[in-house]
Amino acid sequence: MLRSCENQKILNKMGTAARSSINRKTNESMRLIVTTFVGVVFGFFIGVSFPTLSLTKLTLPSSLLPTVEYVEDQRSGLSTQRFLNVFNPLNRNNGSSTRAQVLNDTSKIWVPTNPRGAERLPPKIVRAESDFYLRRLWGNPNEDLTSQPKYLVTFTVGYDQKNNINAAIKKFSDNFTIVLFHYDGRTTEWNEFEWSKRAIHVSVRKQTKWWYAKRFLHPDIVASYDYIFIWDEDLGVEHFNAEEYIKLVRKHGLEISQPGLEPNKGLTWQMTKRRGDREVHKETEEKPGWCSNPHLPPCAAFVEIMAPVFSRDAWRCVWHMIQNDLVHGWGLDFALRKCVEPAHEKIGVVDSQWIVHQTVPSLGNQGESKDGKAPWQGVRERCKKEWTMFQGRMANAEKAYFQALGADTTDSSAH
Repeated sequence: MLRSCENQKILNKMGTAARSSINRKTNESMRLIVTTFVGVVFGFFIGVSFPTLSLTKLTLPSSLLPTVEYVEDQRSGLSTQRFLNVFNPLNRNNGSSTRAQVLNDTSKIWVPTNPRGAERLPPKIVRAESDFYLRRLWGNPNEDLTSQPKYLVTFTVGYDQKNNINAAIKKFSDNFTIVLFHYDGRTTEWNEFEWSKRAIHVSVRKQTKWWYAKRFLHPDIVASYDYIFIWDEDLGVEHFNAEEYIKLVRKHGLEISQPGLEPNKGLTWQMTKRRGDREVHKETEEKPGWCSNPHLPPCAAFVEIMAPVFSRDAWRCVWHMIQNDLVHGWGLDFALRKCVEPAHEKIGVVDSQWIVHQTVPSLGNQGESKDGKAPWQGVRERCKKEWTMFQGRMANAEKAYFQALGADTTDSSAH
């Protein structure tokens, strides 16, 4: 009887333990289910909230936006949120319209390789260069140009020199664009010449050719032309042919050049004196003490400013060297060498195509009488003053540059 009671107690304990184990398993299963449910809900809300996160920079793959690279920075004003909204699955109903809005919003374009100021434009619409080609007011733009001149010639003129200019223009073929800068304000009178109707006329009273060149011959404006002639008005051209001149310049690799000058007319430097026994020369001998180095001006790497001819690349450099306020250009001739390398090989004088400097002081007469001095005297004094100022500016600029590099500037003759 006693054993029977003990067996019954053991069975009761085992039943209780079994029920307790089952209860514990049930509770653990419920906790697992609840935890899983909470995790799913939390993950859902995280996923929904993700597109609203603020990112500082985003570049979308080209496969998604094949036409334009969109990069957010402070200048572009690009909104990352706008892009994320496009690809948000919750916005599928209006995703296409949002993407179209983004792609059509020009404020979202930023192309740092575009010219300065044009970064917000798509590259294929940018036209950084121009020309002087004349176009019609009617018809198909693609049919405007029957020819595209390869070279540019400019003269700074007064009407009193019309016959001389007319003779000079005849030496330039239709392969040249003609630009006249009028310092006397008289332009319509030139219509008596047929070629004047296809020329470009720019008129500002009492200004020099270097003033005009700095303002109207920017390298991006004349980029279509292989060579740019920037000439005075008082040049005799009986022995000159522009096309033959270009051939010789190409043949001898001249980036900056001028025609040789008739030895007996208006000659200042030996370097620019015409030699009758050759096509081109690039060096000369000057008076004792004038040349510290046979490869430096005025014995080499030198032409005058009355009739210079520049290649496209050389002019891009020279234009930047012209000072806005130094309008006569004195001193430029000694500094032109800084724009080509090696200068003593790429600057020269073309002897077989030569000109005569007539030394007509026409522009000098545009000055004003002051303190009893003739107009031309005031102009000449200004020229000399500008030469000194330009030399000082160049020396100071070079000194500052080399000092910034930590270089010794005590001997600047090589510069």
